[in-house]
Amino acid sequence: MPLVIGVTAETVVGERRLSVVPDVVKKYQGLGAEVLMQAGAGRPAHFRDEDFAGASQLATADEVIARADVLFCVQPPSREQIDLLKPGTVLVGLLQPWSDAARAKQLAEKNITAFALELLPRISRAQSMDVLSSQGAVSGYECALIAADHSPKFFPMLTYAAGTIRPAKVLVIGAGVAGLQAIATSRRIGAMVEAYDVRPETREQIESLGAKFVDTGVSAAGSGGYARELTDEEKAKQAERLAKAVAQCDALITTAAIPGKKAPVIITADMVARMKAGAVVVDMAAETGGNVEGTVAGEKVWINDVLVIGPVNIPSRMPVHASEMYAKNLFNFISPFIKDGALTLDWEDEVVAGACLTHGGEVRHAGVKQALGL
Repeated sequence: MPLVIGVTAETVVGERRLSVVPDVVKKYQGLGAEVLMQAGAGRPAHFRDEDFAGASQLATADEVIARADVLFCVQPPSREQIDLLKPGTVLVGLLQPWSDAARAKQLAEKNITAFALELLPRISRAQSMDVLSSQGAVSGYECALIAADHSPKFFPMLTYAAGTIRPAKVLVIGAGVAGLQAIATSRRIGAMVEAYDVRPETREQIESLGAKFVDTGVSAAGSGGYARELTDEEKAKQAERLAKAVAQCDALITTAAIPGKKAPVIITADMVARMKAGAVVVDMAAETGGNVEGTVAGEKVWINDVLVIGPVNIPSRMPVHASEMYAKNLFNFISPFIKDGALTLDWEDEVVAGACLTHGGEVRHAGVKQALGL
C-alpha cells in the first residue's frame, strides 16, 4: 500500500492557508504517495477541488485523519482530531510546541511522531524548509500594506499642480525576514525608511534595501540567528536612542520576536505618547504579547492621537502565495524520506531529529520539555 498523505480543512477561525497546493500534490504523486484530501479543504485559499487532479477526496476531515499515514496541517489539530489519528501517524505542521503541554502529552500518549516546523534547526540545509521565514516574509509585506492603508499620509513623494507632498517616514523595528520584507515593501511604495535591529550585522542588509540604520549603540547578537534578551541597562539605553526615531516617524512597524517566549516590549507608552498625531503603529508581534505597550491582539486602538494595530494570523491575509510557500517548505522537509511510496525517516539526520516534538510515546524535544515543565 502506498503512503497516504492526509490534508484537511483548517478549523481555527480565520485560518485560510492550506498545507498543499496543486503543483506540490503532483510531486508527492511522483514519489509514489497517495494524497487524500477533505473535499473543499482548499476553498478558503481559493483552490477548487478540481484543481487537485489525481488526489483522492473524502467528505469529512474525520475520514481523512483516520486513514492518513502522514497528516499535514497549518495550525495544530484539535484534541478530537488527535484522538482520531492512528498510532504511529506522522504529523507535520506549525504545532506551536511551546504553548500547550496537554497537547504535547496527548500526541506522545497516542504514539504520534510529530514534527513541529518551528523547531527546525537554523542551518543552511534547512533554509528551503523554513516555514517561519516564508510566512514571516508574507507578514512583513502585509504589515507594510496595513501601515500604508491606515496612514493619513501618502507613502510616496507626490507632485501635483500646487506643489509637492513629501514622502512619509516609516520606521521598522527588527530586521529578520519579516522586518526586511516590511522595509523593502515600504520602500517600493515610496516611503523614506529607517530601521533598527539589536543585531549589528543587520546594518548592511538594512542599508542594501535603501533604508537608514538607526544605531542605538546596543548589540544583542545571539545564537542561531536570533537576538538574545537584553539586560535592563541595555534596554534603557536602547529606549533612549529609539525614542527620538519613533517620535519622528509617520508609521512604525515592529517585528521583534523570540521563539517560544513572550515578545519583548520595545516601544513604551511614553514613546507612543511622543509620536506625531495621526501616526500609525503596526505591531506584528501582537499575538505573542506585542512589541508596543498598549497593543491589543486582533484590534485597532487609539492611544491619544496614534492608531495602534495588532493584526493576528497575518499570513492568512494572503492565502494563495502563503499556502504555496508553506506547501513547498513541507515538501522539502518530508520528500527526502519518501522512497518508492514509503516513508523511511532517518533519525541520524539533524533536521529530522531537531524538528521532532514527539516520537516513541514521549516528548522528545529537550527545549520544549523544559519550557513546558514536562
